[in-house]
Amino acid sequence: MTATAASMPMLKAQNRAAAGKGEARRLRRTGFVPAIAYGKDLPATPIAVVPKEVTLILKSERGQNTVLELDLGGKRFLAMIREFALHPVKRALEHVDFIEVRLDKPVDVQVPLIAIGKAIGITKGGVLRVVHRTLPVRCLPNLIPIKIEADVAHLELGQHVSTQELKLPEGVAVRLPPEQTLIAVVAPEKEEVEVAAPVAAVPGAVPVAGAPVGAPGAAPAAAAPAAEAVPAKDEKKKKK
Repeated sequence: MTATAASMPMLKAQNRAAAGKGEARRLRRTGFVPAIAYGKDLPATPIAVVPKEVTLILKSERGQNTVLELDLGGKRFLAMIREFALHPVKRALEHVDFIEVRLDKPVDVQVPLIAIGKAIGITKGGVLRVVHRTLPVRCLPNLIPIKIEADVAHLELGQHVSTQELKLPEGVAVRLPPEQTLIAVVAPEKEEVEVAAPVAAVPGAVPVAGAPVGAPGAAPAAAAPAAEAVPAKDEKKKKK
């Protein structure tokens, strides 16, 4: 299902002349949040929007990929939410960046990848590993899919779905190599239990608190931290 002109929400905005933290606080007291709109043919324009209306768009089916009509004092143009900031504690919307789009110019966005079906390999003890939960997609704004589905029912243990196997809507391209693994059925990882070799006690030594028995003065080993796609931007982002 693609976006149509009738499905594009309207968002009213107002110009704001001043910038800075003081102006941002004043706006929030009046029920607005600071925002900025920019694009190839649109100079960076400081604006203010109602946070509740933006939040409704972000929580909608298309979320940040929603193409909306921004009404700025009677001047209307199509835009998308490029970035937004939330309060670290209250999680309230604090700032929004809008980028102007045109229906005849492709955009780069992230689209959710959904696995469909139960893989055969899972019934044989395998585990479904989703390598990419979202896909970097390029298409016209009104062709952005809500999601991309991948059928995994046929996957045996050790098999996978790659980019080239996806059934994509017309006009939609995934910006990943054709052979890129997206979803795989793998063998479950076995926990490796390491048994430390006994260490002879040193007469008269005082163990450090938390040290293993038989390892006087040894500090407990620290665990190593676990190892851990942004859409391409055509225009340099302007700061408020």
